[in-house]
Amino acid sequence: MNCRHRLARSCGGARRRRVCRERKTLVAERIEHVNRIKGLLFAQGIFDYEPLRRGRRARLEELQTGDGRPLPAHLKAQISRELDRLEILLTQLTAVEAERDALLDAASDAAPEPSAMLARLKGIGPEFAAVLWSEGLFRHFDNRRQVAAYAGLAPTPWKSGSIDHEQGVSKAGNPRLRTTMVQLAWLWLRHQPASALSLWFHERVQRSGGRSRKTTIVALARKLLVALWKYTSAGVVIEGAVMKTA
Repeated sequence: MNCRHRLARSCGGARRRRVCRERKTLVAERIEHVNRIKGLLFAQGIFDYEPLRRGRRARLEELQTGDGRPLPAHLKAQISRELDRLEILLTQLTAVEAERDALLDAASDAAPEPSAMLARLKGIGPEFAAVLWSEGLFRHFDNRRQVAAYAGLAPTPWKSGSIDHEQGVSKAGNPRLRTTMVQLAWLWLRHQPASALSLWFHERVQRSGGRSRKTTIVALARKLLVALWKYTSAGVVIEGAVMKTA
């Protein structure tokens, strides 16, 4: 890979990384506003109002308290202002997701890039593909250890005399990539149950009597990240993985 191509990949990665991180911020703010609205209504005995539904304004006008009274005017006004802020967030979120999808489509139309290749795997959607690409896989790694270490998923051995054991993962790498990989590992088990990695996970958990699911899922996340790196960088197909149908 020449310097110009590496620079283009780096700039593309930075743009995707910005979009993914902005989306994560917007989603967190959306959750805050939704929870605040629901909390205000819970105090009035109302438990079935969904602020994200399209008819939220009309539904607000119909609400009654748990004892059958109309909502107090000041409370309705407060919730209406919360809905104003929520709708601004939803508009911004739609714009950010459109930009993310456009970047993914551009990668698909050009030479194959990790984001486009990842999105072809069953169980990996546009958001996961964009995060994995922008937070790590656009970088150059020499070996699997560097990949795992960058994500903070590398094991940390400890030795003292005759004692030799693992202390768990280092967590010294990219926290966004590490969190995404653990989430993806759970999804991988659901959407890719026949893959070699899923079979390895179930065999290892069964061997331990089901007591090591949380620690084994981290090991699966590390193996999966390395497998995705090999897939996107060298075209090595993950054993048993299912691709999306066109």
